[in-house]
Amino acid sequence: MFSKILIANRGEIACRVIATARKMGIATVAVYSDADKDARHVKLADEAVHIGAAPSRESYLLADKIIAACKQTGAQAVHPGYGFLSENEAFARRVEEEGITFIGPKHAAIAAMGDKIASKKLANEAKVNTIPGYNDPISGPEQAVEIAKDIGYPVMIKASAGGGGKGLRVAYNDKEAFEGFASCQNEARNSFGDDRVFIEKFVQEPRHIEIQVLGDGHGNVVYLNERECSIQRRHQKVIEEAPSPFISDATRKAMGEQAVALAKAVGYQSAGTVEFVVGKDQDFYFLEMNTRLQVEHPVTECITGLDLVEQMIRVAAGEKLSFAQGDVQRNGWAIECRINAEDPFRNFLPSTGRLVRFQPPEQSMWQADTEHLQGVRVDTGVYEGGEIPMYYDSMIAKLIVHGKDRNEAIAKMREALNGFVIRGISSNIPFQAALLAHPKFVSGEFNTGFIAEHYGQGFHAEDVPHDDPDFLAALAAFMNRRYRSRAASISGQVQGHEVKVGVDYTVVVLGAEGQNRHVQAHVTDFERDTRSAKVEIGGKHYDFQSNTVLRELRVQGTVNGQPFTAQVERGTAKNPLVLRVIHNGTQIDALVLSPLGARLHELMPFKAPPDLSKFLLSPMPGLLVDVAVQPGQKVQAGEKLAVIEAMKMENILFAAQDGVVSKVSAGKGDSLAVDDVILEFE
Repeated sequence: MFSKILIANRGEIACRVIATARKMGIATVAVYSDADKDARHVKLADEAVHIGAAPSRESYLLADKIIAACKQTGAQAVHPGYGFLSENEAFARRVEEEGITFIGPKHAAIAAMGDKIASKKLANEAKVNTIPGYNDPISGPEQAVEIAKDIGYPVMIKASAGGGGKGLRVAYNDKEAFEGFASCQNEARNSFGDDRVFIEKFVQEPRHIEIQVLGDGHGNVVYLNERECSIQRRHQKVIEEAPSPFISDATRKAMGEQAVALAKAVGYQSAGTVEFVVGKDQDFYFLEMNTRLQVEHPVTECITGLDLVEQMIRVAAGEKLSFAQGDVQRNGWAIECRINAEDPFRNFLPSTGRLVRFQPPEQSMWQADTEHLQGVRVDTGVYEGGEIPMYYDSMIAKLIVHGKDRNEAIAKMREALNGFVIRGISSNIPFQAALLAHPKFVSGEFNTGFIAEHYGQGFHAEDVPHDDPDFLAALAAFMNRRYRSRAASISGQVQGHEVKVGVDYTVVVLGAEGQNRHVQAHVTDFERDTRSAKVEIGGKHYDFQSNTVLRELRVQGTVNGQPFTAQVERGTAKNPLVLRVIHNGTQIDALVLSPLGARLHELMPFKAPPDLSKFLLSPMPGLLVDVAVQPGQKVQAGEKLAVIEAMKMENILFAAQDGVVSKVSAGKGDSLAVDDVILEFE
């Protein structure tokens, strides 16, 4: 067994590997870029080596720097995590040639299966059913259009070395095929250093189900059941679960055996994932093999009770698998939500900056611990006060729950999301909450088109209907009563002007453009010692009790005897008197006023926001990589204006209406903040 390993990665996966290494008594070495000098993985590792500038191509993608760090620290093995160099055959070969162990498959297996084009050819030779497509490298966008027409639209344009949603487009016509090919090539070149692209038929209404395999150096390969990964947005997984609510035991067995046969054909050693597209009749097609640890591996760890990182390390050290296929368990149900730094209400634009507050829900399961299951686990590489840089992917954390069955897992996840406090940047937690509450998700009736079908016009606050809106207003009234009680108890108040605590309140739920909702709340039986009160709204009764300290954002307690978790924040940037209440993905801003105060508030004029339609503003922080127009140029609605790059994704800004460009205020290569002016119209 190794005494020291180096983790050639960053963020939550680097922290994940460190957790298992620590359990096994193995020392760890972290590598870091300029942007990550204060990162969590650097603090957790036993040693850390600086390897370059912030962009990944100048740090985490430099094999020479990583190998030099191994030699400098005496690390005997390298764990590549996922992304970066994890599926780079040349890197794995070089590591092996330098006498360092690569904790992953042998470079020959990576070459055969990690390359999407080569893997499809191999699968065809092995008589594995594959999706129709063109598997040879394509010379340019013109040829891409011809190939797409031959296959028949829609087609999927995909970088050969791609992964994580990068270098991937779906095209429904010639124009999209032409532009999609060029974008895929650019993203692939920047993210993976390999610009080869292939095209295949896009199977509509498919399920994305993957089989986890594990092989050793002694010819043994097993499959560790499946993961359901069909809830995707722009081909990026959002929610993963194990097992799948869709496939039968017979299909599971057939897919697993096919995945094992494929792995054995290339002498696969280590953890790997065989991805399948599964049709509505449970017919399945080999899609690709990921020759690395997957982001969503924790859900498999929950239902099997296996530490996959530990298994990878043991296989790399030459050990045999300690179990056979018949020993693989499938206990309970696990769900993972990817918590990303993006604003779901602004078309999921990246959100970077400082994590002013970061308080994950209370954990009862931990990385590398397969003894304590049936709970909540948080895998993260960030901490409160840390920065979310724009150079890497948008993941803040992975939230994992494990329950006895699917319904219990969904309920645990909804409660855990309620208690996940993130401030300073936007996160996709409201979107995750909406997905978990959607009837089609709850019933298991979904496919990879689920998000496009139900949220095709974007995600809006009204897409998260609360099952009891009055509960939010009642909670605001209850918390306001607690604030009033504290204020009334302060000594030294001027006689005749003491804080008065009433019983009747008006909860003014603030709406857009001054369209407010007034809710009459009657608050009685307040007990300061037990921190409880009764709230009546419209004939409904809410009996609250909560010991949460008032300064805390996360509020936990009971309502009518049932436990609840919500978030209540006093004061916002726009209004210090507001109470912001967040529960089950729904957010309200409310003023809790006396009846007279509410009547006076209605007389306040509404101030309309300024008209910014003559400006193109940066919708997010990022790097301006292209300005496609010049002063004096006429543009039409839908025409490309500029391209901003952030978190490894290119975001194209289009004209919302016809107009003439009067001034270009920002240039190519500029770093932009949110709402920086890029150009103006006449």
